[in-house]
Amino acid sequence: MAVYKVTVATGDMVEAGTKNSISITLVGSYGESRQTTVSFWFRSGKERSLSVHCGQDLGPIVLIRLHKWRLFLEDAWFCKDVRVTAPNGTLYRFPCYQWLEGVTTVEVREGSGKKLEDDKLQILKEHRRQELAARQEAYRWKNYAQGWPRCLNVDSTFELDSNIQFSCIRASNFNGFLIFQGASHFLSGFLLRRSSWNSLDEMRTIFSRTQGRDIGGCL
Repeated sequence: MAVYKVTVATGDMVEAGTKNSISITLVGSYGESRQTTVSFWFRSGKERSLSVHCGQDLGPIVLIRLHKWRLFLEDAWFCKDVRVTAPNGTLYRFPCYQWLEGVTTVEVREGSGKKLEDDKLQILKEHRRQELAARQEAYRWKNYAQGWPRCLNVDSTFELDSNIQFSCIRASNFNGFLIFQGASHFLSGFLLRRSSWNSLDEMRTIFSRTQGRDIGGCL
């Protein structure tokens, strides 16, 4: 019997948690585990830990499958990452950072970067092929006008997959934060200053007015 310790983390943004059922399957180079329920309730910014029991050693864990299904009402879930500790103590990290919606199964590869030629297992080659096909389906291009650069073939960002929408929102918030910081420096006299600084302490006085704010709340 091989026992794997699994920790599943939920993102800390608003409504990242879910009351839908989440289960997990571990896939190793020697085989895969049975589907094991993680929890029926995830809270934003919290982690869930469990043990996955297997009849044999799975070998190096190359990917995981996250399964989501709803009991009554749909409740989307944002998975931050998953960490798996093998019986021999090896820690495998699976960065997810995406929304799971509806009844779905998402495969996540182990976090170490690999090139195409590094994929020796057929399951990894197939995962890469499916991921590429999904990206090509999600990002379709059109000509907005003759002579203009091509753009996404959608009329609104709300037509995009929720994970792509999330990236757009993050970008907007980041730009808003830059504008806010620029205004702060402007009002504190930094951008309009025409004379030289008299000392480092004087510079610290200016920057201390904008430091200490909660950047995480804007990004």
